[in-house]
Amino acid sequence: MHKLTDIATTHTTTVHNAMNDIDLNPSPTESSVKTYDDLYVQEDFGTLDYPVGVYYLDLSKSYMNRIRWHWHEEMEILIINNGHAEVSTDDASYPLKPGQGIIINQNVMHSIRSMNKQNCTFYSLVFHPDFLFGHKNSYLQTQFLLPIQNFHLFKILVMNETNTWHERMMDAVNDAIAANVTKQFGYEIATKGHLCRFWSELIARIPQLDVAPPPHVSLDEQRVKQAMLFIRKHHAEPISLDEIADSVHISKSECCRCFARTLQMTPFEYLMKYRILEATKKMIETIKDPMSIADIALSVGFNNVSYFNKLFKKFLGCTPTYYRAHKIPSRDASSKNSPFNTPLI
Repeated sequence: MHKLTDIATTHTTTVHNAMNDIDLNPSPTESSVKTYDDLYVQEDFGTLDYPVGVYYLDLSKSYMNRIRWHWHEEMEILIINNGHAEVSTDDASYPLKPGQGIIINQNVMHSIRSMNKQNCTFYSLVFHPDFLFGHKNSYLQTQFLLPIQNFHLFKILVMNETNTWHERMMDAVNDAIAANVTKQFGYEIATKGHLCRFWSELIARIPQLDVAPPPHVSLDEQRVKQAMLFIRKHHAEPISLDEIADSVHISKSECCRCFARTLQMTPFEYLMKYRILEATKKMIETIKDPMSIADIALSVGFNNVSYFNKLFKKFLGCTPTYYRAHKIPSRDASSKNSPFNTPLI
């Protein structure tokens, strides 16, 4: 099997330089995601002509060792390199260890966290299926794309090296990642070939996947996504639980149940976390011309500075003043951070 750990062993300098190039200096044919926060809305990875992104991620460099809840039009495949990760959807959690991978289907809401304090690194390959089948109706789309897009039971699939079918899919994914890391001439067409090989393996087994969870789960996810977008847009305003519930046309009690079933927190808890972590982003953005702590608190929806300080310490383990003085890198360093290293819920 063509493992990514083999790539790292054989081409250590090349791999890490290439990953740095992806994060810091995207080529004209590839655009990095600006922040993971952008994934709350549908944005493209890569370019329209080459909608593929490959990233090497270290959860220890993400705030609270996690990548917050998000979704996107693209399919995403993770391959664990070191450590243990947990991928969560609205209805289940999937622990992953080195040698395992996971396929996350289009528009599936998910989050990723490190399962312990140890370092956890993995590769993420994100691509839009239109890259394989084009943007117009065709025989290939009808035969090989629509069955997966319309198969709502398929949300997540964990891949293990011990399963020969999974191993073949992971081989194809690893080859695609390696092509995008080394970027040899023609890597784009090579990537398409590797992903077509992956897709042919996947679609051959789709009818054999497990049955779906209860129907209310997808409705919960749809409602919570809409509420999250409402909170994102209005977090700096004095919004209430009534307004959050009204944004998805349900009662307050049902809104709370949807959040509990999906995110294991209340809408108010999500709002507070979002506001605190938006505050950290403002600190980074204004590092050369700092705002007062009171102004930052007000700008993200807090009228009471003491309460802002209390929640900030609860979520991030230190005061806002300490965080700004000791946790934020210089402007030059922060501009070079991976797009996945922004404050995350």
